[in-house]
Amino acid sequence: MIPTPLDDRPDKATKKKRRLDAAARAAEALDTSVARAPHSAADDVIEDMARREKRLKKELNARAKKFAKGEPVAKTSKIADRKTKAHVRYAEKLADDAATSAALFEKWLLPHTPGAIVAEGDERTFRFKQADIAAAVDVNAQRKAFDLELPTLGPYAVDFTPNGRDLVLGGRRGHLAMVRWGSYRLVAEEHVKEVVKDVKFLHNGQYFAAAQRKYAYIYDKRGIEIHCLKDHVTPNALEFLPHHFLLCSIGEQGVLRYQDVTHGALVAQHRTKLGACEVMRYNPQNAIVHCGHGNGTVTLWSPNAGHARVKMLCHRGPIRSLAIDPAEGRYMATSGADAQVKIWDLRTYKEVHAYYTPTPATYVDISQRGMLALAYGGRVQVWDAALSGPKQQSPYLNHQLLNGRKVRNFRFAPYDDALGVGHSGGFTNLLVPGAGEPNYDSMVANPFETRNQRREQEVSQVMDKLPPETIQLDADAVGKLRAVPKEVQAERRKAAIEAQLAARREQRDANAEKTRMKGKNRVSKRYRKKQQNVVDDKKLRARMKAEEAKRKSAAAKASGARRAGDGAEGGGAMPGQSAGAASDAPEAPKDVSKALRRFYK
Repeated sequence: MIPTPLDDRPDKATKKKRRLDAAARAAEALDTSVARAPHSAADDVIEDMARREKRLKKELNARAKKFAKGEPVAKTSKIADRKTKAHVRYAEKLADDAATSAALFEKWLLPHTPGAIVAEGDERTFRFKQADIAAAVDVNAQRKAFDLELPTLGPYAVDFTPNGRDLVLGGRRGHLAMVRWGSYRLVAEEHVKEVVKDVKFLHNGQYFAAAQRKYAYIYDKRGIEIHCLKDHVTPNALEFLPHHFLLCSIGEQGVLRYQDVTHGALVAQHRTKLGACEVMRYNPQNAIVHCGHGNGTVTLWSPNAGHARVKMLCHRGPIRSLAIDPAEGRYMATSGADAQVKIWDLRTYKEVHAYYTPTPATYVDISQRGMLALAYGGRVQVWDAALSGPKQQSPYLNHQLLNGRKVRNFRFAPYDDALGVGHSGGFTNLLVPGAGEPNYDSMVANPFETRNQRREQEVSQVMDKLPPETIQLDADAVGKLRAVPKEVQAERRKAAIEAQLAARREQRDANAEKTRMKGKNRVSKRYRKKQQNVVDDKKLRARMKAEEAKRKSAAAKASGARRAGDGAEGGGAMPGQSAGAASDAPEAPKDVSKALRRFYK
């Protein structure tokens, strides 16, 4: 046969071997080429991206610490119940994710940084005047520095709305005015013709309260009186708790009152028993009300306790004013008649710093960025970084009112670098760079809100309203695992063991009832057991007949027992009787005595 080229084709095994050898040679060549190839630019990009990701993760972890609520559970492995352990781990995961998301949003969506005055060389910031600051800022910021000349109806108390958009003024001689201070627009004005001691906005700019000579009143944005709160007698100071919708007042009687403005009920009233009080502020973090008294003490109150939660001796004289840090609620500033302004740590209730003033400071306030403002006479000073860290040696800003005007009170404008000062000559708005928070949450307070946004936010606030029972010193206590005392744990273990033993006994009794011997579960037995509770005429007659027979048998047995007991042993009679004729006793002899007669016939 003539050979052809098709006869030289390899078989299947040879093909497979050649294919494997070729793949091995290709892999070896690829490894050799990669090993000899130089470091490419793509590798540099990948390494740079890895470094950036690591740096971003580290930054987010650092930012997330301030968004964490409370301390995490240290060891979940010690929780015995598996379901509780799973719930705790899931809650911890949700809390970590929320903190990380908030940190990420803060990094990318809140890029604004607070302003500040930077001095060059030998300059000092407290030497700068308001005119110098206004000349260095933009036109919009310049409009925020203005004066309202109201010399006849002062001195004035001031307050801002939570979003910093509106301003309310309360003159000592009865003048009330509401101003949209950003646009210089007068919203409402009213003269009540009696003393106004304090003013306070409620949850938004639609309503404000005024502490007048005899009672507290609530007005709307048109200046119309809508409520007279006759429970608040002779109030001196007002505060409003926005998360609980509680209006607080204290006055000449020294009685602290809480009133719910949603339904108008008086929630609580506590007697401080320390005389008249004119100083009251609240902590935004835990809603605890701080009251300053004439004996130099500051008391901390909540509506669900009839006594002061904490009583601190702060000054050697009456308390003139106090303020709490609105950012974290950890520090409190107090001013007293001993011409000192003291900073207190509310976590340890100890003094941090003490600043001296030429005359007693009449008012203090703390901004959202932690700046401390104080006033004595007609001078207003602003101290930066005065709460924590080292003690400051000089103020940040200094301003002197003209024409002998005296400061009554002042407030920092929320989310703005401004300080509104109420004095005997009217109102003055000062520029304080770096005082306000530059980034705001529109779901909490929106300075540019529209009418629809305000209405939706009001509904959300009412729905998220907290009950007064949630007001406590430790704001992070809600959501924590409460440590159960050992005595309670022992009682619970004992009760659980007793319940388990009782359940076992019941189960054992139930099993004993179900257990039957062999042959006890016949069909006839089951039928008779079913027929036990069935009543018919035949069964009733049979039952009555059986009962009658049983009764006759018992009567016969009783009569037989009586007959058997009629004679003693040997057929004798009882004492005092003689044997009957039918007895087996012998005939009585003639000479038998009467005592033995009963043994004979």
